[in-house]
Amino acid sequence: MPTAKKETAVKELAHRITGAQNLFLTDYVGLTVAEITKLRGELRKDGNSYAVVKNTLFRIAAGEELAATLEGFLAGPTGVVFAGSDPVAPAKALKQFSDGVKPIRIKAAYIDGKVVGAEQVDVLAKLPPKIELLAQLVGTLANPLRGLVMVLSGNQSGLVRVLNAVREQKLAQTSS
Repeated sequence: MPTAKKETAVKELAHRITGAQNLFLTDYVGLTVAEITKLRGELRKDGNSYAVVKNTLFRIAAGEELAATLEGFLAGPTGVVFAGSDPVAPAKALKQFSDGVKPIRIKAAYIDGKVVGAEQVDVLAKLPPKIELLAQLVGTLANPLRGLVMVLSGNQSGLVRVLNAVREQKLAQTSS
């Protein structure tokens, strides 16, 4: 028989799962409360959050489909990063924390509806942020257009110079 406290915890966890577009599952063994608090602070800078969850409650809150997808990773102590639309920021935060404070093992991540392993999360942590990638894409797309505009304006300015030379020639002929 579930207690009211567990029902409330499941509802809150379900709300956090549906509000997160990406999830990162970690193993928090060996971390102190102070270190987990520091990790939460690092993740909070980009609008993400971290919670230690009970695997059974997570399975219930996640629903059948997501729980079945992540079943292999819901063993042992589990901490979950609830991330927004940019999966790069929490991956970077986890990597920096693991490198600088204390190693933290990433079990897996659920990114854009797909489960990825720890190796792919490590690769993701090396990417620039999503906004920077979009800016690079826009720059790449704009360069050919900028070149086309320069070529077309070069033809126009050349025509103006030729017409101006013809005008000056005619003025010189009429004045002599």
